[in-house]
Amino acid sequence: MVGTNIADIQKVAVLIPCYNEALSIFKVISDFQTTLPNADIYVYDNNSTDDTAEIARKAGATVRFVHQRGKGNVIRKMFADIDADIYIMVDGDATYTAKDVILMIQKLQQDKSDMVVAVRKAKSEASYPMFHVFGNNLFNFIMKFLFGGDFHDVFSGYRAFTKRFVKTFPVTTNGFDIEAELSIHALTLSIPCSEIESEYLERPQNSHSKLNTIKDGFHILISILRLFVDNKPLPFFSTISILCLIFSSALFIYNDTMSSNEFIISMIVILISILSLFSGLILRYSSKIQLEVKRILFLSH
Repeated sequence: MVGTNIADIQKVAVLIPCYNEALSIFKVISDFQTTLPNADIYVYDNNSTDDTAEIARKAGATVRFVHQRGKGNVIRKMFADIDADIYIMVDGDATYTAKDVILMIQKLQQDKSDMVVAVRKAKSEASYPMFHVFGNNLFNFIMKFLFGGDFHDVFSGYRAFTKRFVKTFPVTTNGFDIEAELSIHALTLSIPCSEIESEYLERPQNSHSKLNTIKDGFHILISILRLFVDNKPLPFFSTISILCLIFSSALFIYNDTMSSNEFIISMIVILISILSLFSGLILRYSSKIQLEVKRILFLSH
């Protein structure tokens, strides 16, 4: 199966979120034009201060603008605007290999998947620094521990989607945590997904990553925990309940001369434990209803 045949069978849209990628955007567009000559290529510029938009337009892409900063905001606008059968999301920094898109589409169709993730395999350490690899592996472990599943690269910016995934995905994040939300959405709804390995290239010279490792990493962690509470409230609140119960029990057991203040504190902690447990039970019911609504909406497409 070749790229032209794929594009002839179904309408393919290549979505490229961009912020200051003037050094690389022409190559990204050209590579995808060569690989998928019949695909529609869209570049969404997120307040770039360089010539990203003009270069993208000259390269033949349809250029649109999102003024609210953040990759999540860009993806939200893209998914809402574009109508296609197959969607390819890729960063505009020329670190992903366009030729792998053929395998991604084939996996999407042959495996009956709704999302295919390109797992990054670094060509050199310069393209994928060790602390980025460590951070990605750490978050992969956290995601697996909290949500299950077996994604090997939850932060990959190179993905293929079906229409029903795109049109029923409720984007709630605004920044680089969008990739984690995509993976969590797939796991919570048990959406069929696949992975391929894809060569990860070094950014062009003088081109710099927009990711702040510490700041964005912390923000992503908070977003993952928020999504965990939203989707799995009972495990979260029951954990708090058990910890409070253990603490209050320890005060009673190991304190023979408990003062009135310590007794009051212990009672308050027990009350928090009870309230946390009931909160988890109530929110679990609400979360279950929301999950079923999402699943029905997804299947309706």
